[in-house]
Amino acid sequence: MQLSIVENKLQIEFTWQERLLAARLNKLWQIPLANIEEVTTAKPQSHWKELRAPGTFIPGVIKAGTYYTDRGKEFWYVNQDSNYLIIELQDESYNRVILTIDNNNYWQQQLTQLC
Repeated sequence: MQLSIVENKLQIEFTWQERLLAARLNKLWQIPLANIEEVTTAKPQSHWKELRAPGTFIPGVIKAGTYYTDRGKEFWYVNQDSNYLIIELQDESYNRVILTIDNNNYWQQQLTQLC
């Protein structure tokens, strides 16, 4: 996946494999920077009570798709890497976006400065 900032929006571009695993139809997802509340790189908490609908889960390998949790509706695309990027949202259909990306610290700094 590729992240970029285009016209005051965070743009997440998914490969076809990522779209398949996350059951996401759209290749591009744009989130207005104004709707980003907080960005962290801490390890996200996961709980057995989460409801996946739709998506993919293979323990220790991948967690991808839409999850309904006690925190609300979340989008996950994480693998066994520990380079987490958690984006807390407001006024969006998702409350949080949780990703693993190689340059997570860079994106945390960029988004924190711009939001």
